[in-house]
Amino acid sequence: MSIILRDSRDTDISGISAIYQHAVRTGTASFELDPPTVEEMTRRRQSILGGGFPYLVAERADQIVGYAYASTYRARPGYRFTVENSVYVAQDQQGRGIGKTLLTELVQRCETDGHRLIVAVIGDSDNKASIALHGSCGFTHAGILHGVGWKFDRWLDSVLMVRALGLGQTAPPPAGR
Repeated sequence: MSIILRDSRDTDISGISAIYQHAVRTGTASFELDPPTVEEMTRRRQSILGGGFPYLVAERADQIVGYAYASTYRARPGYRFTVENSVYVAQDQQGRGIGKTLLTELVQRCETDGHRLIVAVIGDSDNKASIALHGSCGFTHAGILHGVGWKFDRWLDSVLMVRALGLGQTAPPPAGR
């Protein structure tokens, strides 16, 4: 069965929340300790969309099987051409190319929107699948923050990966932005 990739809708939030809540409860991709409520996930999505960033879902057989979005990397205006990405795929759908489909489209959207760099902050250096996914989409390693988080009774690293978008740092941004 094929995947439908599209912009997220308000009605997708329960599927998005279910995927993220499972990731928080069982994994180290996110350093959150308690899964956010559907209401909180709704607020977060609205904030991302309100900032003009893309928020995509992958759908299969009328079920949300993955999602991805870009958001502000850091709040200070000097960072306005840099975005951070997030990609989550339902546990029973991992390894089927859904994450790569989502991330590829997200990178294209961010490039079209005029961003120059996309940053992946990957929770846990043992998250080989996410590191490989980002590498397959042109991201390169930028560093590791060792022992920066504590979850499941152990210290976790954050792996930083980056990918240039458009002209990257080879030219200044358009005047007036």
